[in-house]
Amino acid sequence: MQTVMTDRVLREDLQLIYRWIKPESKVLDLGCGDGALLASLVADKQCRGYGVEIDTSGVIAAMSRGINVIQADLEHGLQIFGDDSFDVIVLSQTIQAMKNTETILRDMMRIAREAIVTFPNFGYWRNRLQIALGGHMPVSESMPYQWYDTPNIHWCTLQDFDRLCAQNGIAILERTVMSNGRRIDHLPNLLGSLAVYRVGRG
Repeated sequence: MQTVMTDRVLREDLQLIYRWIKPESKVLDLGCGDGALLASLVADKQCRGYGVEIDTSGVIAAMSRGINVIQADLEHGLQIFGDDSFDVIVLSQTIQAMKNTETILRDMMRIAREAIVTFPNFGYWRNRLQIALGGHMPVSESMPYQWYDTPNIHWCTLQDFDRLCAQNGIAILERTVMSNGRRIDHLPNLLGSLAVYRVGRG
């Protein structure tokens, strides 16, 4: 796996996103957190971009890295960004917490030619097993919350996301499914805990 030159090791899905983004791209990172991904892209690949984050501590952390960050709630839409404003949009481990999932996806395709979306795969075998045998909602490394305090409101499998893209005319350009840092090629909807998609206009 390619080493990311940053003051902090990126999450596994962010390292994959980092590799997928071309040098000198204009990037919008939705739910950018502490801005680690954008900081790496700016420093190593001379990318330009903005982050959007609702959490105040995340905004402060991103600003301390020198990232241009806007404090905003994604649920209110992305109307502040014009058509084709960016080369790529990142939405990492956030889509499952969105109420208006289709709206945000359509907006992303309006604003950029490509988007990279990651989410925990609810179809992962350990999740299925906890429901089937344990009789309770799953708790795992990729979904570490109890049912009563989780920010995740739309559980999604790979097949669900594939259908959503098809229904909205969004093309799946590339997909990697991971579990415990390993790429899963066989039975990904069953054996993969984390999905990383690169999508574009259909």
